[in-house]
Amino acid sequence: MENMPFNYQITAHKQMLFNFAFGFTKNYDDADDLVQDTFVKAIRYANLYTEGSNMQAWLYTILRNTFINNYRKSTMRNKIIDVAEDFTSFQLLKSSATNRGIDRLMSEDINKAFRMLPDVYSVPFLRYFEGYKYCEIAVELGIPLGTVKTRIHVARKLLQSTLKMYN
Repeated sequence: MENMPFNYQITAHKQMLFNFAFGFTKNYDDADDLVQDTFVKAIRYANLYTEGSNMQAWLYTILRNTFINNYRKSTMRNKIIDVAEDFTSFQLLKSSATNRGIDRLMSEDINKAFRMLPDVYSVPFLRYFEGYKYCEIAVELGIPLGTVKTRIHVARKLLQSTLKMYN
């Protein structure tokens, strides 16, 4: 019952708030929603209102901040949606195989190119591809660390030149 006079006081400013809200949103329905959100927040935080201060300014501040917060949320939501919409099937074609036939042909070409590598390059490269660290490969093969790095680098370059059609 204590909020009853306060509720009447804030509803007396409805038209003024609606005019400001319409100026922000340029849409009657959105302005009406904004005023309603303002009233809900004003009632929720009525204890923060200082009796005798300018209620119209207090309500306007709530309305403006609510509009700004909603605008920021919708802008972020639209950014996320826009990024997802920028991908076309043409753009995705480069990053994925279109069917199993193409995927199988690519795998065969990669395996053939890998089999063409001399063992001195293919073994360190395979170990690296399996997730071993350079130092682990060096210990396993009994060769210096620099040699492991060089052989993996050479293997990459040979595979790139053999598979340049997929570049």
